[in-house]
Amino acid sequence: MLMPPLTDLVALLGIDLVLCAGCLRLLSWRRGLTRATHVTRWAKWVTAACFVVLWCPAGAAHLPLVAYIRGISSDLSITLVALACLGLCYRLLGLRAVGQRERMAVNGAVAGAAVFLYPLALGWGDWDAYRAGWGAPGMWVALLAVSLFCWVKGLRLLPMLVAVALLAWRFGVLESTNLWDYLIDPWLATAALFQCMKSGAVRLLARFRGTGSGVRTCHPDAPAAEQGAAVRCVLEMGVDTFPRLKSLITGVII
Repeated sequence: MLMPPLTDLVALLGIDLVLCAGCLRLLSWRRGLTRATHVTRWAKWVTAACFVVLWCPAGAAHLPLVAYIRGISSDLSITLVALACLGLCYRLLGLRAVGQRERMAVNGAVAGAAVFLYPLALGWGDWDAYRAGWGAPGMWVALLAVSLFCWVKGLRLLPMLVAVALLAWRFGVLESTNLWDYLIDPWLATAALFQCMKSGAVRLLARFRGTGSGVRTCHPDAPAAEQGAAVRCVLEMGVDTFPRLKSLITGVII
């Protein structure tokens, strides 16, 4: 059997790693577990089994299962794969977790890029921002400015993700030759937009109720668990007369 091209191997491996990271996070989240010392052994084995099973051939073409998933998801960005690897290392190896401030910077940058890129790429303007990904000087300047700004502010994750994406683009590890496809993808953009809206909801609800009403407030940079507790507390006081609405909003936001 012939080996697939390097670009296909990288794309399939990236999808597999992202799915495994999501699986491990889901198994840990259901029990409120995050650190490597708290993740159960069976969760690690299930994640490892998921990684192996996705490479098993299936169908008449005898393609790996992850190849069929690739047909639906398309290639994932290097940024998303790198974040998935960080999550796996945190939960499996006990590496230091990424701070909430770092995560919010990445989410904000990705969400802003998505709002800027996708409407213009779909023809909602006279200029196609996607073309800038083929080596336009303006995009290089923008990436450099954003990276320097984050570095000066003490944020290291976003510049490192940009550097990794640029390095991967330089060596052409994906089929695409457009830098945008290395920096962002629709799945990452959707997750970043959701996280930004969730953080905004926490800010608004905490500020709306305030400390005087007896509601537990939460700083925007607090851990996600504390933010979720603050939202639940506000919902319990604000929409008790609509139990079905409270259940729906709690499930969507938290």
